[in-house]
Amino acid sequence: MTQRKVVLVDGLRTPFRRSGTDYLGLTSYDVARAALRGLLNKTGLTPEQVGLVVMGNVVQNVSTSNVARDAALGAGFSHRTPAHTVTMACISANQAVVSAAEAIRSGQADVAIAGGVEVLSDTPPQFPLVVRKRLYESQRYGSPLEYRKLLEGVSLSEFVPKAPKVAEYSTGETMGESADRLAAAFGVSRSEQDAYALRSHTLAAQATEAGKLEADILPTAVPPDFNLLTRDNTIRADSSPEKLASLKPVFVKPFGTVTAGNASPLTDGASAVLLMEEGTAKALGFAPLARLGAYTFVAQDPGEELLLGPAYATPQVLERAGVKLDDVDVIELHEAFAGQVLAVLRAVESDAFARAKLGKQTRVGDVDMDKLNAWGGSLSLGHPFGATGTRLLTMAARRLHDEDGTLALVTACAAGGLGHAMLLERVVGAR
Repeated sequence: MTQRKVVLVDGLRTPFRRSGTDYLGLTSYDVARAALRGLLNKTGLTPEQVGLVVMGNVVQNVSTSNVARDAALGAGFSHRTPAHTVTMACISANQAVVSAAEAIRSGQADVAIAGGVEVLSDTPPQFPLVVRKRLYESQRYGSPLEYRKLLEGVSLSEFVPKAPKVAEYSTGETMGESADRLAAAFGVSRSEQDAYALRSHTLAAQATEAGKLEADILPTAVPPDFNLLTRDNTIRADSSPEKLASLKPVFVKPFGTVTAGNASPLTDGASAVLLMEEGTAKALGFAPLARLGAYTFVAQDPGEELLLGPAYATPQVLERAGVKLDDVDVIELHEAFAGQVLAVLRAVESDAFARAKLGKQTRVGDVDMDKLNAWGGSLSLGHPFGATGTRLLTMAARRLHDEDGTLALVTACAAGGLGHAMLLERVVGAR
């Protein structure tokens, strides 16, 4: 059988906003619903035409743990359209895309929507185990006096809810600490990290002012004032080497190199892409942006190589497709931290790393910085954990057309020592 080809028809996202700002008071369900409804409106699809919805989400609200299904119903999709939620840390939306694409390739769907959402102000609070046990047992209390048992032997401070820590469960180390260690291991200096962060913010600001991001951003009105949000508020257009140099280390004090300025901000937002079988897209009159090509997922030791996934995923996906790094015209690399990006680049460009870690004699290749994250990246545009993957994918496809390229590489790291890479091929003449 000839394998069915999957194309990316269009994409959309809400403006990415710093956590605790404009989307404070909303839930992941609210923001995901807005993105899904917005994509339907933008493309003119009817809800009944969509055969599957898959969304990524990392920090889940227990009331809407399958936020893809709940948000799809809220957005007006048919109740007969299956929808499920996946979680794979910062590559959750990447996994959502692959799940939807495989459903199309296997013939289970002709049209699918994949995406992701994160609203960290919707994070369920945590209590110590002793308090959780007491609260559970209190459901069996029969009189008001029995509620005194809740406090017996427990300090009142333990009843204060705490936000989940952004840390690796298997090691107890925060991602920022891992990034600091990774940068040190690859000899990435503080000044290099700050310079890369400045590059990201500068390019994002330029792309915003040039209108390059407008096609993908859904103007979003947020209650109670319903002011229309049309841009990301994570971009520091006024950043400078002096401002970045003045910031103190956040994770490894006092000698660390990761600061609030060279790390991606905690971010809320949702994104979604429309995927179709190529023949179906043509029959329905759509002009796709790109074809989805080879992809891979990798995993490393989360203690030593937590954020190095792209250095392993990139050579795998290039080899599967039979192409070299020089053949790639556009690169979208997730920027969790500036130090992580620079460490990945050094690994990819290292003969020693290739021999020791990849079983190859020579490096993967040299990265042309003009091809890398030319419209900014997660450092500047923000990083809603569950939604970044589809932002990367859509931006790569847009850039292929804007820069008259043929092949794009999308790659990202994730908690758990995970990584992902995917190739996109521009559909020539489509847009």
